[in-house]
Amino acid sequence: MALRKLGKDPESPSGGSPTVYLDEETDNYLVQGWKVLDQERLAQMDIPGHETVVEIPRRMVQFFLEVKRDNGPDV
Repeated sequence: MALRKLGKDPESPSGGSPTVYLDEETDNYLVQGWKVLDQERLAQMDIPGHETVVEIPRRMVQFFLEVKRDNGPDV
């Protein structure tokens, strides 16, 4: 598997997470972030048992290749 690190949160203390990677073989993003444990927020999502949710700050969107440059509401 060829993972390419796209970027770490520039405001993260000690250079820790969150981090965004691209798997160049599958063309999928991998996101390292904070575990979402808030049951109220999780209840608003339809998360299958084999999936999980992580949270990253909005400023991390810059590391995704397909970012909209217009900073519209989808960003």
